[in-house]
Amino acid sequence: MQLEKLEERHIKQLFQCILALRDIDECYRFFEDLCTVNEVKSLAQRLEVARMLRQKATYYKIEEATGASTATISRVKRCLEYGEGGYDEMLQRIEEAQKKEANKQ
Repeated sequence: MQLEKLEERHIKQLFQCILALRDIDECYRFFEDLCTVNEVKSLAQRLEVARMLRQKATYYKIEEATGASTATISRVKRCLEYGEGGYDEMLQRIEEAQKKEANKQ
C-alpha cells in the first residue's frame, strides 16, 4: 500500500492541519503560507486532469484545457486506474455537493 510511505509524523501533522481547516478562506490562507503559487496550481491542475479523465476527455483536450503535459496526464491516469481511489472519492464528493447546491437554487 502506497500510504505506508506517507506515514511519517510530519506528514500526519500536515494531514491533520488540512482536516482542521474550517472553510475556503482558511484553506486559501493556509495553502498560501504553506506552498508556492506554482505548487498550488500544480495540485489543482492534477485534480482537474483527474476530473476530465473521469469524464473520458482525450489527452489532447485535457492538455489544451489545463496546460498539463502528457506525462502529468499519464501519471494522473495511472493513479485513477491503479491508485488508492483518492481522486475518485474526492471528485465524487465535490460533484455531489455541487448537485445539492444546484438543487437549492
